[in-house]
Amino acid sequence: MLAYALTDIGIKRKVNQDYVCGSVKAVGKFPNLFILADGMGGARGGDYASKFMAERLKSLVGEADDDSIIKVLRRSVQIVNKEIYEKACSETELSGMGTTLVAAVIDGDTLVAANVGDSRLYVIGDGIEQITRDHSYVEEQVALGRMSRDSDEYRKNKHFLTRAVGAEAHVNVDIFERELLPGEQILLCSDGLTNMVDDDTILSVVSGHGSISYKASTLIDTANENGGNDNIAVILINPELDGGRYV
Repeated sequence: MLAYALTDIGIKRKVNQDYVCGSVKAVGKFPNLFILADGMGGARGGDYASKFMAERLKSLVGEADDDSIIKVLRRSVQIVNKEIYEKACSETELSGMGTTLVAAVIDGDTLVAANVGDSRLYVIGDGIEQITRDHSYVEEQVALGRMSRDSDEYRKNKHFLTRAVGAEAHVNVDIFERELLPGEQILLCSDGLTNMVDDDTILSVVSGHGSISYKASTLIDTANENGGNDNIAVILINPELDGGRYV
């Protein structure tokens, strides 16, 4: 397995509130673990929330005795959510902070993913499939048939989240399982990528030629070339490549 992670401040922002961490080797009883978080809430709050989310989740997974990936992920995210929420309530300069989360574990040929917010996980092979669901106002309206993804209203309101880690005392975590097929790669990314680069372009880059680091860098560069309106974070994973590296 090879994995490559990269974040970039983008063109318009002064602080990078995206954070990535992971391991191709075992983390506790998990065979591997990859985490991406996109923070929000003031100059310091978003930066604090995303880093705390990722590093604390990794620590809790490493300490867990339970063999169930799903149970550990769900319980650990709930713990981190409570800790971020209480921190935001007790420190004025961190008030209102929160973060998205997308996490992945590859267990043999099975992908287990968790998400809160609008950071995404894609499986990319012959096509591109979004595994996670955005927790946003516009996606709720699309599901209800009240809005089109091609509309100006969708683009104008896309940043309004309906769920984030640390925003409330309790958070619901979506968990997904999917069988991985030969040749498929996995992409975790923040909305700084998906708001700037469409799915067809992402598919073209990831399924094209070049090293895994080149593809991740190309995704970042393309987002910046298209405007770079936000911080950008990507983790690209190829389960079939040898090397056992996370960079």
